[in-house]
Amino acid sequence: MIVKIKKLAENAKIPTYGSAYAAGADLYACVEEALTIAPGQTVLVHTGIAAELPAGTAGLVYARSGLATKKGLAPANKVGVIDADYRGEILVGLYNHSGEEQIILPGERIAQLVVTPVLTPAFEEAETLSDTVRAEGGFGSTGQT
Repeated sequence: MIVKIKKLAENAKIPTYGSAYAAGADLYACVEEALTIAPGQTVLVHTGIAAELPAGTAGLVYARSGLATKKGLAPANKVGVIDADYRGEILVGLYNHSGEEQIILPGERIAQLVVTPVLTPAFEEAETLSDTVRAEGGFGSTGQT
C-alpha cells in the first residue's frame, strides 16, 4: 500500500517508522521556532503535510508514548481521525497534561499515524437486539482482573 504525501512547507518531514515493525509512523512538527505549550493548554501543531489515504482506510493519530510520559503532551482529542477523502494539512492538537510549560522544537516528533482499514456498515433501526450473556452490563460490569 502506498500513501501519497504532499509537503505543504519546505521544512515539512514525511512520516517515518521508528523500527521495522512499528505500527505508527512518526509525525513531525513543522514550525519555524520553538513552540511553548502552557499547562492545561491545547495548541494546534502544524505538520506541513497532507495525505492521500487509500479508499477504505483512515489515518488514526495517536500519542507518542515518550512525549506523553516524559512531557505530558498528547493529542487533545485522544485519537485524531483522518478520513480517506480529506486532503488538507494534518494538524495535531497537543494538550499539555503536565504542570509545567512544555516546548516543541522544529522537526520534533509529535504524534504517530496509524493507517488502518475501515468498515462503513449501513445502520438500520430495530425494535429488538439479540440476547447475550453480558446484555446491558457496562462500565466495569464484566468483573475485575
